[in-house]
Amino acid sequence: MSTTTGEAIELKAVNGILASVGQAPVTTLDQTNPDVAICYQTLLDVSRQVQAEGWTFNTEYNLPLNINTNKTVTIPNNTLQISLATSHPEYGDKDGVRRSQQGVPYLYDRVGHTFNWSGTNVYVDIVSLIEWADLPLPFQAYVTARASTIVSQRLISDPTLYQMLTQQEAYLRAEAMEYECSQGKHTFFGHPPGQNYYTPYQPFHALYR
Repeated sequence: MSTTTGEAIELKAVNGILASVGQAPVTTLDQTNPDVAICYQTLLDVSRQVQAEGWTFNTEYNLPLNINTNKTVTIPNNTLQISLATSHPEYGDKDGVRRSQQGVPYLYDRVGHTFNWSGTNVYVDIVSLIEWADLPLPFQAYVTARASTIVSQRLISDPTLYQMLTQQEAYLRAEAMEYECSQGKHTFFGHPPGQNYYTPYQPFHALYR
């Protein structure tokens, strides 16, 4: 059986975790191997936890979701956070949250106590779970480092190793934050997403004059 690109990248991350705790690399993600199973599951858990914080790469604003014929709104399965779009003042008397019925996730209005919505679309701000292969490299490195720290507690329990991995984790989170700040173009002026009107001071303008 051939290994897909996504599986190959996950395998590389798992081997990185194994190497951090002094274990030999593996050639497949064989879940019958207890060490591999722990590393792989920890990697997935940490990836989900980190992505749930909401970052530029996995957050969309003002995203339309279709209203079904029965007036319900089905939420994508990879949704980590969802709320009604803040750019739509008509939602001021509503509070949309995720709630499941028979295993299917729907958008539920906590204020109106209903799954029913009117119109054609409902606009939401949404944080999605991204596949491992699509994560930006700084975040792959950070998640792998954090997973390594957790696995070291579960498999090794060496305080010195744990301290070293914690320091590495902190360094890589700082790199991930630097990437986020660069990509997100955040500003304390509170402009709406994608609408940064502030032009910072640029020295060459003074030199030009």
